[in-house]
Amino acid sequence: MGGPRGPWHGRPAGAPVSRAAARTDRAAGTREAIMAAAERLFAEQGLSAVSNRQIAEAAGQGNVTAVSYHFGTRNDLVRALMTRHGEHVELIRARHVAAAGDAQDVTTWVGCLVRPVTEYLASLGSPSWQARFAVQVMTDPMMRALVTDEALTRPCLRQTLDGLGRCLDTLPAEVRAQRGTMARHLITHTCAERERARADGIVPSPAVSWQDTADALCDAITGLLTAPVTSPHPGRSPHSRKQDPA
Repeated sequence: MGGPRGPWHGRPAGAPVSRAAARTDRAAGTREAIMAAAERLFAEQGLSAVSNRQIAEAAGQGNVTAVSYHFGTRNDLVRALMTRHGEHVELIRARHVAAAGDAQDVTTWVGCLVRPVTEYLASLGSPSWQARFAVQVMTDPMMRALVTDEALTRPCLRQTLDGLGRCLDTLPAEVRAQRGTMARHLITHTCAERERARADGIVPSPAVSWQDTADALCDAITGLLTAPVTSPHPGRSPHSRKQDPA
């Protein structure tokens, strides 16, 4: 029962590797290489500007069909990347949600929304591309809808949004929705800019960390969500307000 174990799911050290196991390992390695290359290229150039051939070449794959073979469509590859990151963030968020308990203040739930994201980004080291990749995804209407729908099925994120909803139930539903969209953009773009600054070596000070970024985001988003609502001008209907130019 004792003795050294090998890396192949409990295979004794020195035991031969089956052909099936070797193929599985190679396939997993290829998928990882493709995902790493795709994320970097998407982050730097945008989703539409990067071809499967470029991804395959950057991943060291001589076969240009490697991307479609391992992932299917381009959308499937993007979703695989976002899902993997989202699952890691969800694990961190579970800890924050557990600590929040039945909190009734906006600040606590904003922390549950923001801090898991920055803690995960900090764990990636530098350079990383996840935040910049996420911006590219969230500014693409079709991909944003796909990944947002999937993200909302994650229980800890759902609990966080429900907690915020309870704290903000005096706000009109339209205002809550608008501010929620603003908060999402603020988190996504601020993290992307922070990641870019770290990668380019232009962070203003060594003291500026992902923790500092989280603190600033939490302060800003708490202020955003709890700001007073401007009353409509007397005699002005809600319909007329919707026609205002952006």
